This record gives sequence, structure tokens and C-alpha cells, in this order.
Amino acid sequence: MNKANAWQDIGLGKLIMSNVRNIIEVNGEIYNHEELRKQLPNHKFLTGSDCDVIAHLYEEHGENFVDMLDGIFSFVLLDTRDNSFLVARDAIGVTSLYIGWGLDGSVWISSELKGLNDDCEHFECFPPGHLYSSKEREFRRWYNPPWFSEAIPSAPYDPLALRLAFEKAVIKRLMTDVPFGVLLSGGLDSSLVASITARYLADTKAAKHWGTKLHSFCVGLEGSPDLKAGKEVADHLGTVHHEFHFTVQDGIDAIEEVIYHIETYDVTTIRAATPMFLMSRKIKSLGVKWVISGEGSDEIFGGYLYFHKAPNKEEFHHETCRKIKALNKYDCLRANKSTFAWGLEARVPFLDKEFINVAMNIDPEYKMIKGEEGRIEKWVLRKAFDDEEHPYLPKVTDKMMLNAPHIFPHNTPNTKEAYYYRMIFERFFPQNSAGLTVPGGPSVACSTAKAIEWDAAWSNNLDPSGRAALGVHVSAY
Repeated sequence: MNKANAWQDIGLGKLIMSNVRNIIEVNGEIYNHEELRKQLPNHKFLTGSDCDVIAHLYEEHGENFVDMLDGIFSFVLLDTRDNSFLVARDAIGVTSLYIGWGLDGSVWISSELKGLNDDCEHFECFPPGHLYSSKEREFRRWYNPPWFSEAIPSAPYDPLALRLAFEKAVIKRLMTDVPFGVLLSGGLDSSLVASITARYLADTKAAKHWGTKLHSFCVGLEGSPDLKAGKEVADHLGTVHHEFHFTVQDGIDAIEEVIYHIETYDVTTIRAATPMFLMSRKIKSLGVKWVISGEGSDEIFGGYLYFHKAPNKEEFHHETCRKIKALNKYDCLRANKSTFAWGLEARVPFLDKEFINVAMNIDPEYKMIKGEEGRIEKWVLRKAFDDEEHPYLPKVTDKMMLNAPHIFPHNTPNTKEAYYYRMIFERFFPQNSAGLTVPGGPSVACSTAKAIEWDAAWSNNLDPSGRAALGVHVSAY
């Protein structure tokens, strides 16, 4: 690889000339850079960049330093003493990276396929959690946690430990000196991220620059459930909330641009990327530089509907491992590229290295979805943040359910989720006749009986949408 190839087309992010010996091109954020600087007392740092520590760690430890980095990154480091180079990508593949080979023996590195398309005989995804050394001319895995072997963990579930690990993951990502916000769809994952950010923002450096008022962002079709749920959570948290609306035609018109930027033809990725792409443009126009988002939770905790059908904890665990390993091709790719298309950065605390190690060390028996015990998907995450005194999210308690038949004799809610929705409905529409317009009672019971005839799994299902019984969601990922 000659020097021109090394720096002309990689298209990464920050170019740092740490000293006369090392040049590094990097896209990323190193959250523990201040701690790492303290471990390098004899090094003179020429910049305040969080990524400057990479070159100094290389000087101190050679190629065996990458696992010391806590953050997201893709980088190429050129050692001018012998023109050797080192390439590495973060543990899960939150940042994008590709590698290609030319007919002349050159090696090309780029954060986008577009940087390699015309110059390489062959190119492929740079594997997450790996480094590539020009001295060895081969990949070497640097990230190899216990869960990666897919051995079944046996640690008991500790709700407080899980909560503290996730709070720490969110807080460390609030390292910033630029305007930022949180993506808030109103679902569990984004709502927890927003809640923790709002709760601890005042104690971070970010508050000194931008105040303690968190800005939240939501996108959806007019009247969509996401917009309604996002607004409800934003009101509960007291954020400065921004709603962005788009039409079906807006989505259709954006598809070509979306595919160009996210560089995939995977159907589900494109569907999810389109609203995120449209929203990112509007967020960036407000002067916001980065957002914190909720990707990764479904993979870690088995939140997809087909996990209801997992036959045992072993299969459940193996599938979560497989999903996490594939994130770089799906949700990470989507979040990274649909935001960076507009110069907006996405930070994802669920994919924090330390948090993943805690979450993936839990005996998967606790993650299993068991409707008869009231354990829906991501139960362990929900329970970890089930704080009676200082609720993280709008709260419906078990005690409330005891009086549900007396408070709501018509169409009595039989889950906390249904109770929560009913409270909101009653606030907007307190008249008795309004409640009577909503279907329920014998007609629903009749349809449920038919559903049980088709699928016996419906017999223990309290969810009217049949999330715990439907077999249409197959493990075909």
C-alpha cells in the first residue's frame, strides 16, 4: 500500500498528525480518552482530540492496544518510520469500514463503498472487532469477550447491576462540547435512553455548554403511534420535543438517496433507514451535531417477536449472539450511514462494550419470554428500571391492576400496558360514551376463540395483538 492510496481515498473522519512518526485518520469517539491520557504521563499531546490517544497508545504498546479503547472507531494509523500501517474497527461495528485490494498489490481502506468502487479488484466489509496489520497482511481479532463463543452464561439476574451498567453507558456518551439531542420514538429502548440522559444531564460537562434542558426528536407519518408515544414520554421527561412529519410520498422520493448513502439493498434496513434519513436532515438543520439512540437492545435482550417461539434458553442465547454479531450489516449500518449522510453522528449506549458484557453474562433463562409469568419481551430490561419512587418512564403499577375491574368495568384492561393506554384515553375522552365506542367484550372473545382454534398458543395470551402467539414472525434473518 503506497502512501497516496493510504490517505487519498479512505474517507474516514479526523486526520491527526500526532507526531512526526505517526499519522492517523479516524472516525470515532473514544469515551475513556481522559483516563488513557493519565496512563501516558511521558507523552506530549498536540491536540485535545479524544482520538489523539490512539497514536500515543501505539507508541507505548505497539499493535496490542486496541482493546484498551472504550468507544466507537474505525481508523488507519500510518507509521512513517517504515511505512507500515494498522487498521482497526470497533467491537460491534457501529462505525462503518471496508477494505479492498488492487491488482497492483495495494490495500485500500474506506468508510464507504464509494471510496473503493472504482479502484479495487475486490473489496469487502472490514470485520468488526478486528485489526489488520500490513506487517502480517492478515486480520486479527482483538475483541473476544466470553459471550462471543456462545457458551451459555449462568450468572443470576441482578436488576440493579444491569441498571447501573446501562446508566454508565449513557452517561459516558454525554462527553461533548457541541449541541446534541436524543432520538425518541416512545418505545422502551429510546425512552430509557432519553430518561437517563435527562436525569443525569445536569451533572455532565455537556450541561455547562448547552444547559440542562434535553432536546428530543421524533419522526413519523401524521397521526402515527410513534409520534403519539414519543410526545407522551417527552411530556413525562420534560424535554424540548421536536416532531417531524413526513408523507408516504416523501419516503418514496427519498429511496434512491437512501440506498446511495446507506449502501445496501436489504429491504428491512431501507425501510428503517428512510425515516431516519429524512429526520437527520432536519435535525442537522437545527445546528445539532449528534444524537443518542437506542439501537442494539432487541438483539441483546431478544426483543423481536419471533423470540416468543424460542424453544429453550440455549437457542435463545445463540440467537442473541448471532444477532449482535450481524448488527454491523443492519441496524448499525443504518444508524451510522443515514445520520452521517447529513453530517450527524449517532451514539448507541446499548452497544457499549461494558454493558454488553454485563447483559450477555446473564443466564438467558431470565430473558426467556413467558406470558404465563407476565414476562414479555425485554422483561429483564423493563424490570431493571422499574423504580417505584423515582420512575424512569410513565408508570403503571401492579397495585393499580388490582382495582382495574372497579375503575374500568367496561373492557377492563388486563395488562399494565393496556391500563396505561386506557388512562391516557380517559384523560382525553372522559365521557362514558367515548369508552363505549372502543370494541371489546363478546366480539373480541369470539375472535380470540377462533385464534385459539388456529394456534393453541393463544390460550394463555392476554395481548390482543397476539404478540406472544403469532407464528408469522420467523427466524429468517
